[in-house]
Amino acid sequence: MIDAENLTRKFGDLTVVDKLTFHIEEGEVFGFLGPNGAGKTTTMRMLSCLISKTSGEARIAGYDVSDEADSLKIRKIIGLLPENNGLYDDLTAYKNLDFYGKLYECSKTQRKENIEHFLKLLGLWDKKDVLAGTFSKGMKQKLAIARSLIHEPEILFLDEPTANLDPESSKTVRDFILDLKKEKKTIFLNTHNLDEAQRICDKIGIFNTKLMVIGSPEELEDSTLRKKTAIQLKEVNDKILKALRNLSLRNLTIDNNKLIVDVVNPENENPIIVDAIVSAGGKIQYITRISSTLEDVYLKFVRGKK
Repeated sequence: MIDAENLTRKFGDLTVVDKLTFHIEEGEVFGFLGPNGAGKTTTMRMLSCLISKTSGEARIAGYDVSDEADSLKIRKIIGLLPENNGLYDDLTAYKNLDFYGKLYECSKTQRKENIEHFLKLLGLWDKKDVLAGTFSKGMKQKLAIARSLIHEPEILFLDEPTANLDPESSKTVRDFILDLKKEKKTIFLNTHNLDEAQRICDKIGIFNTKLMVIGSPEELEDSTLRKKTAIQLKEVNDKILKALRNLSLRNLTIDNNKLIVDVVNPENENPIIVDAIVSAGGKIQYITRISSTLEDVYLKFVRGKK
């Protein structure tokens, strides 16, 4: 659905996006993670045909972003939530959406139904006749999200959709995105909110001028090989510790009566560790697996670039 191969954008001598290659399937939610200034918004602007690429290739639903005729077709099938909301402050919420619906050549009936549908979903229906200029930042953000959907696009480009939103509104937007996912919408999500990406994305790319890693949240968490097993005992004594040291464990640490040990293959190693503890008379209260978090992965790659 969305393809890029060696996609590059330069501003003079400065390379902002460097040979970006990826593929996003139809119906996927793709999280594009990176720090401020990483080139995420520039990438989104190229893919949505707002700026030209310097080199490389990119296609949206088979259409070439660099082809003039194709770019018009791309604009009809995508919805875009940009950095700046682009709303008209002197128009009401309803008239803002009606105006953009007309630009997309939506019928009067389609505009009416979609405006009511999306404003109700985003909790703005009772504000439909209020000027957008009087809205809070969060309300404007939700109105801009509704605007990006007014023409029922196949593909959505969302640049920081929960920016400026309070926790309740952020949850409303996340749930809304998950509902769109059920409708098989393809969503390209720019964010540096790790929790948001982990909750809603099928695939994540960590990006800082270059794409450093890509995969599902689970695959990325496993990629750092920092798996640990935590074993809570009723009591840790010298006999138990001696039995464990005979196993040549990696980085065994003790926190009160909890043992934490690095493991490469928990399925194979954990039973051996448990057997050693039980044979030494230890009483195990519970065992948990501690995996790397998405934050661990993000910081590993972003800090590694610096």
